[in-house]
Amino acid sequence: MDFMENAHVGTSSIIFLIIGAVISITVPIAVSIIWIIRKKEPVSSILIGAATFLLFALILEKPIQNVLAFPTAIGLPDHTVSRFLSSNPVLLALVAGLFPGVFEETGRLIAFGTVLKKRKNRETSVSYGIGHGCFEVILILGISYIQYIAYAVMINTGIFGTVIDQVASQAPDQLGSVETVVRSITGFSFSDLCLAFAERGFAVLFHIGASILVFCACRDKKRLWLYPLAIIIHTAMDFVAALYLFDVIKLSPLALEMIIAVIGLSVFFGAYYCLYRKDGAVVKKPENAG
Repeated sequence: MDFMENAHVGTSSIIFLIIGAVISITVPIAVSIIWIIRKKEPVSSILIGAATFLLFALILEKPIQNVLAFPTAIGLPDHTVSRFLSSNPVLLALVAGLFPGVFEETGRLIAFGTVLKKRKNRETSVSYGIGHGCFEVILILGISYIQYIAYAVMINTGIFGTVIDQVASQAPDQLGSVETVVRSITGFSFSDLCLAFAERGFAVLFHIGASILVFCACRDKKRLWLYPLAIIIHTAMDFVAALYLFDVIKLSPLALEMIIAVIGLSVFFGAYYCLYRKDGAVVKKPENAG
């Protein structure tokens, strides 16, 4: 409590947060526009990728996952399943990884099999992945940094103390999370900014690669196995991240990012090889109809 009440956010931290917010929003938009112009892709393919991520990851996946594993995070009481998972952090990490893997990859499969069914050109898969990955960057980094800037102003002006008092009286078990946020803001540095950008960059490459895998599975029934493969890889990546967050494994932030980098690059280049090199394209004649 004393630390949070006496916290102060330095000018450099606020500047880095502002830079992070600007880059996290403008770069994904710029990448999408450049891709659309260069490849003459319909903007709807990117928007469908973003919308599908919103529907399957945020509207469907997160509420179900929270009710099952993290009920107190949404104001619900603990129950038998959540207590069992909390007492088994490895299993909890597996659940935290499995939900994104199943929901997001299934979302890709449904999108390619319905609203994008008539778009058989290979660039459609990349467009979808850009929409999914870039929208995630805007939400995870861009919006978060904007919130952190607002918190920084509240901390420096003393207004944040009322927030701490409300949390202490209404949800004292959340004080630890509030302190973590405050420490992140007050200690935010250039290295934190670079690490966040690197992690999101590799994540975007992963989402493009996973989109290519599911696209191939949807367009060629002989390669339907690529869909469960995408789920397994996605689950594995988030499982490792969850093990780190739950303190099951001891890794430095840099080591964790290296693991994510290896997975993201491997999926991206492996999928790229299958789509653009191994057999040229799933369908030889590109078409943007539909």
